[in-house]
Amino acid sequence: MTDIDDRIRGALDADDKAFLASLDEGRGLFSQMGDVLAGPLGGWSKLIFAVAFVLGITLLYLAWRFFTATSFEDAVWWGMVTLAALLMQGFIKEWFYARMNLLSMLREVKRLQLQVAMLSEERG
Repeated sequence: MTDIDDRIRGALDADDKAFLASLDEGRGLFSQMGDVLAGPLGGWSKLIFAVAFVLGITLLYLAWRFFTATSFEDAVWWGMVTLAALLMQGFIKEWFYARMNLLSMLREVKRLQLQVAMLSEERG
């Protein structure tokens, strides 16, 4: 560790250390997904999650139609539609995981702000 890390740790009192420890624990995938669904854009996130679920079921149906197509033209049609649905599903999941990453980064920035504020209180 560096000297600045040691000084920050020294500036923390027991309550601050407990708060920072609570930020570290339990940050698994499902808790982060819960943060996205309850965050500032929680309503939109819930809508997107529902659309992704419906699109996943639709994707299974489209893939089934592709694999059971009786003619080449039908197979091409259902293959293209399946590919389009798969791309939509990918973009939705990318947005959802980008949102999770943003909230995680904001959490770390808040932690750093707290540590810097406590360090400046100790000095000043």
